Amino acid sequence: MKIPAFIVNLWNAIKRLFTKLPAELKDAVHIGVVLVENIKKFVDSPGADILTAIIPGNIDNVIIAKLRQALPIFLQELKLADETMSLNDPEAIVRTALQSFKELDPFIKPVFCHNLSVLIAQVAADGQLSWSDGVAVQEWYYKNKFKAAA
Repeated sequence: MKIPAFIVNLWNAIKRLFTKLPAELKDAVHIGVVLVENIKKFVDSPGADILTAIIPGNIDNVIIAKLRQALPIFLQELKLADETMSLNDPEAIVRTALQSFKELDPFIKPVFCHNLSVLIAQVAADGQLSWSDGVAVQEWYYKNKFKAAA
């Protein structure tokens, strides 16, 4: 089998996996992609309340609360900015991390965004989405649903 045929077969398998996901997991994947896209937009035009600006208001309040709690932790744990390690305020953590996000190497930024998107989807899915499924489905969703709709 040639490599391009292998990739097409793999992409089709991921599409079938996404199609079979329960609605709440599809929503979680969507939330992960949208939130990271909002982060990328916010970095270029910062506002007052970072967490309010980047978390879509049309999702369930329970998920919003979980994301407001988890996002600063993720950003600290991903070590985007050493300065965040001494901070306790979630807004300050996110603001400092996003400042460092602006300065990431263009080859590293997509990797960081992809990992963060999967972590966010896992929170939104309340732990029902595995890392490996999340990686594959997030990538497929971003390229075939999110970008296609934009």
